[in-house]
Amino acid sequence: MFLDTSKIFIKSGKGGDGHVSFRREKFVPDGGPDGGDGGRGGDIVFEIDKGLSALNDYRYSHKFCAQNGADGGNKRCNGKDGEDLILKVPEGTIIRDEKTGKIVADMSRGNQRQVVLTGGRGGKGNMHYATSTMQAPKYAQPGQAARELNVILELKVLADVGLVGFPNAGKSTLLSRVSNAQPKIANYPFTTLNPILGVVEKNVSKPFIIADIPGLIEGASGGIGLGIKFLKHIERTRLLVHMVDAVAPDETEPVTAIEKIRTELAAYSEDLLKKPFVIAVNKLDALDEDEKESILKKVRDHFSDKEVFGISAVSGYGIPELISRISVLLSEIKEDIVTYEPDFVYEEDSSAGLPFTVTFDQEENVYLVEGPRIERMLGYTNLSSEKGFDFFQKFMKENEILSQLEELGIKDGDTVRIYGWDFDYYK
Repeated sequence: MFLDTSKIFIKSGKGGDGHVSFRREKFVPDGGPDGGDGGRGGDIVFEIDKGLSALNDYRYSHKFCAQNGADGGNKRCNGKDGEDLILKVPEGTIIRDEKTGKIVADMSRGNQRQVVLTGGRGGKGNMHYATSTMQAPKYAQPGQAARELNVILELKVLADVGLVGFPNAGKSTLLSRVSNAQPKIANYPFTTLNPILGVVEKNVSKPFIIADIPGLIEGASGGIGLGIKFLKHIERTRLLVHMVDAVAPDETEPVTAIEKIRTELAAYSEDLLKKPFVIAVNKLDALDEDEKESILKKVRDHFSDKEVFGISAVSGYGIPELISRISVLLSEIKEDIVTYEPDFVYEEDSSAGLPFTVTFDQEENVYLVEGPRIERMLGYTNLSSEKGFDFFQKFMKENEILSQLEELGIKDGDTVRIYGWDFDYYK
């Protein structure tokens, strides 16, 4: 079964934590800090695979996580980096953030490989935090948190030419005759249940890709039938071929059939109507000469500014002329594939990965809260104001500093010291 939409969860690797340790050797009992750095977490990478034509790899698997970085060790040993996770997708896949609908990446011709979620940075070991006033830092930087997203993968096929028309108009037969594609062909509606691509190479100056877009029906843009699922695949084509049955079973006139299809295209997107197109009136081999001329005249009179070709996909009548003309038109049409600019920005707390410690100083009989994360918070917080102090209390709670103080046994009335600020603790 053809799958062109899938919802998946992706998560990069967490950075490894920095290590807290001190140099201890036989003749160096009080050596300096030697904790190593944590390894970098693995990235989530999307990559185009030319051999894929659908998102079937994501039918049953919906959770993808890169490897975490390893923690640092003593003796300045750094942790190993986590491995990247590469997700293969067919060309033309758009990646959207499920929550906002914004575009994370468009995996089309100019974008073969993209890092969508970067792994967390490894935390620095305590050897980086030694200063003249803090020669034995007992804290290290935790690894940066992993990034995660729920995303929607949406495939919009890339083809130069799109065949559009009602079911059983002969599109699959034409595709099988002019290209290397082998679509299923039968005489009933919706024979084609997924877009099928073929490469046209014979009798053309430059090979081009042609797509059989599954049969639309009247009302498809409103969700009737299967056609609505495939209208999006027309968006990236450069040229449309409106294929119409000259002897439709329901006796619908070719002009009427084409106008109905145009109405469905317009209802989905006005941009589809702006695409250049030619008309192929199929199954003319079932008519005599007078009937052929009569039908072609009606179509040409109605679409006077468009090129109309009479063909038979079964016998091959008129097909060389049609393909030759398509080749010429493609050489004249600017190769400007519709691409979608990413507009999604991953937001995160820039201070979340900085370290801090909560300890009890028995000599001073105070609880100490210190570290780069605390210093950064104090740098932008005015503790003398009511609003600033409210933010400070919220910061202490959200960063689980209060819970760590409680784990150390703090009681009401005890003193908490934070870089020169002394606070009395009351729960």
